[in-house]
Amino acid sequence: MRLLECSSTGEFALTKDFIGDNVPRYAILSHTWGADNEEVTFKDLMDGTGKDKSGYEKIRFCGEQAKHDKLQYFWVDTCCIDKSNNTELQEAINSMFRWYRNAAKCYVYLSDVSTKKWKASDQLSEYTWESTFRASRWFTRGWTLQELLAPTLVEFFSKDGKKIGNKKVLELRIREITGIPIKALQGDSLSSFSIAERLSWQDSRETTRKEDKVYSLMGICGVHMPLIYGEGRDSAFRRLLEEIKKASKGK
Repeated sequence: MRLLECSSTGEFALTKDFIGDNVPRYAILSHTWGADNEEVTFKDLMDGTGKDKSGYEKIRFCGEQAKHDKLQYFWVDTCCIDKSNNTELQEAINSMFRWYRNAAKCYVYLSDVSTKKWKASDQLSEYTWESTFRASRWFTRGWTLQELLAPTLVEFFSKDGKKIGNKKVLELRIREITGIPIKALQGDSLSSFSIAERLSWQDSRETTRKEDKVYSLMGICGVHMPLIYGEGRDSAFRRLLEEIKKASKGK
């Protein structure tokens, strides 16, 4: 697992890979992706570029929040994985649920939610995050489902970097938005929910690549399998069900 490390000057840099039980405490970012050319990549960080991209702001936010929480390391999916390396990509996606589960804190950066509203008089006024929070794109994406369920500590932030609340405080709203049972949001073992119920939590969500709607369910269903981009959603779903059956027979 390759992390970003905060420096005393506020800059951050990629670390070496941490293996096994040697991974230090870290924060992790949950967000929605923008256009590919606006996200900071692994190559950008290796080349010392990407600061002019709009996606740099959420990485900077994550680093600053981690530092505030006295966490030296943090992880962001856009730039901590070398996606040109197929072996690394396969390992990362199969490990993703565990990486979110093991994070000291998960920061949800809501790029379409603001905590402030300007009146016509240009005076800063009431907090108005409620309606935009409920309508946030974050609740419609496939990968963010595991990012909501896996970590124990999930904190939600507006695009202004202001904390809205944590998963516990917001659990009734999240239940209403997602239909996910409170006990699942509170951290009950996902194995206590049927496979059919777990799969249903993904029904209204979408992913950019069709297969990812299935691959993003692997951790939630407690299985691992090879990624075959290009196989289509139906083929990926059949393989997922096969892996679930194998896992259930082994119990």
